[in-house]
Amino acid sequence: MSTAETLLELSAVDLVRGRRHLLERVDLQVRRAEIVTLIGPNGAGKTTLLRIALGLLPQTSGKVYRQPGITVGYMPQRLQIDPTFPLQVKRFLAMAGGDPERACSLLEQVGAPHVYESPLQKISGGEMQRVLLARALIRKPDLLVLDEPVQGVDVRGQVELYRLISAIRLEQGCAVLMVSHDLHLVMAATDRVLCLNRHICCSGTPEVVTLDPAYLELFGHLAVYTHDPSHNHGQHQDSPGGADVK
Repeated sequence: MSTAETLLELSAVDLVRGRRHLLERVDLQVRRAEIVTLIGPNGAGKTTLLRIALGLLPQTSGKVYRQPGITVGYMPQRLQIDPTFPLQVKRFLAMAGGDPERACSLLEQVGAPHVYESPLQKISGGEMQRVLLARALIRKPDLLVLDEPVQGVDVRGQVELYRLISAIRLEQGCAVLMVSHDLHLVMAATDRVLCLNRHICCSGTPEVVTLDPAYLELFGHLAVYTHDPSHNHGQHQDSPGGADVK
């Protein structure tokens, strides 16, 4: 049953295309100020499930509840930009409703203030991910939906981006729903994990899920990456200092 703390809830959601079940009786709940991560093999239906959750794709059966009036920020898995189209970062953020002052503030927050006047086509993969994250934050979302937020970023950049996502949750009080393949890193930056392979194989805290037989069958044993709770999340560092592998 949905409560005031529930921002998003999917109940027994199916998606059928032809004779193929892309999703089977999926349950998902995201509560205020928590981070929920979807993991699973390629073709498991993770991005499809996000699209249903966002109302971009209708489910075949089941129910989708989004708390009335909530604001959602969405960071897509990838963005294709025509290399001949002249589009600066500042214009890209303005198109999402960001005034110059807020756009600059958000770029500062995500660690990329230097790209404000750069053409989108000229920035690096890591810089692009930070710009996309800034764009998703423009409207001060209650729910931040991130599809592979560290795609194309090196390991050090991945560690820093996951720390940044955790800090954003703490500072803004928003909930986060994200898809990730970076298993041992993402476990340090999430409250709950759902393992999806067309259906929910297992769910729970990272420590519980990584010991579940269904998880082990898909991914094998995993050294869970955890962070030092004394680490200052307000500092953007290049090295993954303050983190341990258990």
